[in-house]
Amino acid sequence: MAIKSDKKLVRKTNREKLKEKYQPKPEFVERVEKLIGKEEAEKFFEISYTSTPNSIRCNTLKISIEDLKERLKKKGWKISPPFKDFPEVFIIESRLKPGELGKTKEHLLGYYYVQDISSMLSLFVLKPEKGDFFLDLCASPGSKTTQAAAMMENQGTIIANEVSLGRIRILNSNLERCGVMNTIVTRCDGVGFCKRIERKSRFKFDKILVGAPCSGEGTLRKSLKTFQMWNKKVIQGMSKIQKRLAAEALKVLKINGEMVYSTCTLGPEEDEEVLDFLKKNFDIEIEKVSLPLKFRKGACSWEDKDYDKEVENACRVWPQDNNTDGFFLAKIKKLSDKCLLEEK
Repeated sequence: MAIKSDKKLVRKTNREKLKEKYQPKPEFVERVEKLIGKEEAEKFFEISYTSTPNSIRCNTLKISIEDLKERLKKKGWKISPPFKDFPEVFIIESRLKPGELGKTKEHLLGYYYVQDISSMLSLFVLKPEKGDFFLDLCASPGSKTTQAAAMMENQGTIIANEVSLGRIRILNSNLERCGVMNTIVTRCDGVGFCKRIERKSRFKFDKILVGAPCSGEGTLRKSLKTFQMWNKKVIQGMSKIQKRLAAEALKVLKINGEMVYSTCTLGPEEDEEVLDFLKKNFDIEIEKVSLPLKFRKGACSWEDKDYDKEVENACRVWPQDNNTDGFFLAKIKKLSDKCLLEEK
């Protein structure tokens, strides 16, 4: 379903100015056209000059969904739940003042978390439960960690790992504000963290989220500077990092455990190619999943490469389909500890 908003966050005149200032590089345009065709590519680039609707997630660790609804309605806010199966999610349809969403008493008390719809999708698919041992490998600023804690009702154990000390401060602040009690924060690069766990403890996780660092092609609606920063060499470099992160994470996942690999980018090198690499080197299944909004299948070929057929089970979320940011995710089930990377 498309997420509707009755507010025009960017006026036409301003949009025209943005188009003049921020133009996509020809190679980027060509790549998007190859992926989804010229007509859809035009829609993609057009929506890139608009902002996403405001969305929040009710923090059920601190307040019930109904109580939060009543509080927001008393403010005169018009809210709507976009997903029947996820009633904790609200779209704020009212026109708010700049910064108003983050300055309310309800936000400061941790009753809701300001979170993009696309950011919520990984946990909708992974579904951590009470009692799970859950790893959020690249955790800051904490949107998905706090979402997992709410789904687990503060039970079980979450390891929230982050390499940047500055980002850890933000993560800790959000965990405290949201009343998260079942989370241990660690500071390490993701690859190093998984290697230490494997070598020193042999501990295995029930579920793992790898929200990998990426080139950010799906976040153009937040920062049009991405148009200027876009570089194919950066994409190729990110792909190598992502493969290492995902591979090491799989090694510390239990047999029959599940992992979600996700990015906020759209280039196959950072998405399907990573899954193909994992499929070729590990005994895994890329599972079919469903999302509460429109998504497209993973691409099974790109340029001169053909990927494993299971890669099509991944989900591509394009901004023009749902009025969201762009996003990619796949759910992976580990079938055994077999790893061809160790045999080489």
